[in-house]
Amino acid sequence: MAQDAAGKFDASRAGDYEQQSRIALAGYEACHELASCMLAAALGSGSAARVLVAGAGGGAKEIVTAAALEPHWRFTAVDPSAPMMALARARLEENGLDARTEVVLGTVDDLPDREAFDAATLIGVLHHLPGDAAKRAILVALARRLRPGAPLILACNHQTYASQPLLLAAWGERWRQQGAGPEEVVAKRAKILQGADPPPSEQAVADLLRESGFAPPLRFFSSLFWGAWLARRAPGPA
Repeated sequence: MAQDAAGKFDASRAGDYEQQSRIALAGYEACHELASCMLAAALGSGSAARVLVAGAGGGAKEIVTAAALEPHWRFTAVDPSAPMMALARARLEENGLDARTEVVLGTVDDLPDREAFDAATLIGVLHHLPGDAAKRAILVALARRLRPGAPLILACNHQTYASQPLLLAAWGERWRQQGAGPEEVVAKRAKILQGADPPPSEQAVADLLRESGFAPPLRFFSSLFWGAWLARRAPGPA
């Protein structure tokens, strides 16, 4: 995730991230599994590929899931949060993937500015970046490092939370379903209303991608506020 958002993911939050993200995103496992399947379908089953994973900190779920499906893929994991990257390193080592993964503590802009990657993922990052300029900046940085036609998996929340009161209420019920008490549910709901800036619509996501050098996206997953898309790097300069 971008440097200015990394402060949200300190050591205390990193420790809870894996469990909390599975509750906050209903379908967490399915989204990651389908993301890997979409990339494999786009690149060709059994192909060799270099995959850039932006915002890899946490459980490195994108890498663990994709690596199990495609043994010839290699990964570059990028995240500016040291506690989150430490957690990712631990999961990579547990799964024997440290040799297949280059770990970069920093941002996508810290990588060489060349079209070196066959695919990229940006999962659970965009709605943490405040304002369209920051969102476009990370998408442009990714586009500049992808070969023309290369697929990007983008997954994020994509509706203003307060604009969808029924979805927000259902999101709170999801926490209650997983054992949270009434006060905790209220606190979780207040935190999401104050702590994130999602694109206001699916069209806004498509516009950000187009403005950043990507072709129109194809959505393949949806869950309450969450959406996941595949978009290809458009030909020409990013």
